[in-house]
Amino acid sequence: SSSSSSSSPLSGISSSSSSPEYAPEDTYDVIVVGAGHAGCEAALAAARMGCRTLLLTLNLDRIAWQPCNPAVGGPAKSQLVYEVDAMGGEIGKMADRCYLQKRVLNKSKGPAVWALRAQTDKLEYATEMRRVLESTPNL
Repeated sequence: SSSSSSSSPLSGISSSSSSPEYAPEDTYDVIVVGAGHAGCEAALAAARMGCRTLLLTLNLDRIAWQPCNPAVGGPAKSQLVYEVDAMGGEIGKMADRCYLQKRVLNKSKGPAVWALRAQTDKLEYATEMRRVLESTPNL
C-alpha cells in the first residue's frame, strides 16, 4: 500500500525522474487504447469522473467509425444502447444527432421484441464524436 496522499489511482507507481522525456503533465489516471464505440465511451466515462484520461487511436478521422452498414440499435444492439444511455453515454445521443432514418423493427410482433434502429451518416457520426471527445475536460 502506498503512503502517498495523492488521490490519483496511479500515485503508487513511480516513474524514473532521470528520463529526459518524462514530465508530470505526461501522467494519466486512465489510458484507453482504441477509439471505437467502446473506447470512446470508456474514455468519456473516465474523464467525466474526473480522471485524467488519454485516448489513443491510429487515425483521428476514424474515431467511432462505423461499418459499411452504419446502424445503431436493432434486435441485439438496442438493449446495449439503452443501457449505455442510462449511464450517461454518448452512443444514443450521437445516433439522435446523426441519423438518416429511424425505424422500429418487429412492429408486427409483440412489444417485447420491438427494437429501434437508426441508420446514421457515418462521416457525421465520426466527426460529431470527435467534437464531443475534444471538448470533454480531462480527456
